[in-house]
Amino acid sequence: MTSPEQPIDPAPDPDPAPDPVPGPVPVLGDHDDGDEGSGTEGERVRRFWAVRRIPAALLAAVVLGGAGLLLYDVAAVRADRTAMSWRRELADDLAARPLDDTGTLAAAGVTVLLGVWLLVLASTPGLRKVLPMRRAHPDVRAGLDREAAALALRDRTMEVSGVQSVKVRVGRAKVGVRAVSHFRPLDDVRADVESVLAAGVEELGLARRPALTVRVDRPSKKG
Repeated sequence: MTSPEQPIDPAPDPDPAPDPVPGPVPVLGDHDDGDEGSGTEGERVRRFWAVRRIPAALLAAVVLGGAGLLLYDVAAVRADRTAMSWRRELADDLAARPLDDTGTLAAAGVTVLLGVWLLVLASTPGLRKVLPMRRAHPDVRAGLDREAAALALRDRTMEVSGVQSVKVRVGRAKVGVRAVSHFRPLDDVRADVESVLAAGVEELGLARRPALTVRVDRPSKKG
């Protein structure tokens, strides 16, 4: 008597290949390739430029007024009219005045200083109170006011045990902190303050990480 045929299980497949381990996810705006900081895909983050409307308006008004007045006088002379008295007197005075005259040297010095001031305004960005932040998106630029950054770091420092008062000064390349501790060892308080401020500066998201200087003292004795 023969037994019914039993189904034969197929041979098991070989071990499947392990799933690939996902690599690190790139983070935009978290590169460091220069003093000015970097943004998306290594792009350097530049400082904000001031508009400087007042100096530009004053210079434009002076140039426009002087050019208009001179053009009117030249046109009047071309029309067989006499030149304005101020231009004739100024031409005669400049022709007779020596170059080493005190008034001439003073006027030349003021003109040079004014020109240097205008060149400085044209070649420097200004807006020193605004700190550029890291660019998380190529089309968005963000800046942080120095006073706001100092206030945020001050609040973080006041949370440290033993800190009675604190003063924070935030510059373009340096953060200076002076704290007063009324209890706990100064070395312990300084270490806690440095740790808290290091995390606080990182959370500000600045394009250029400023250097940190911490000073912790005891309260001054009264009387």
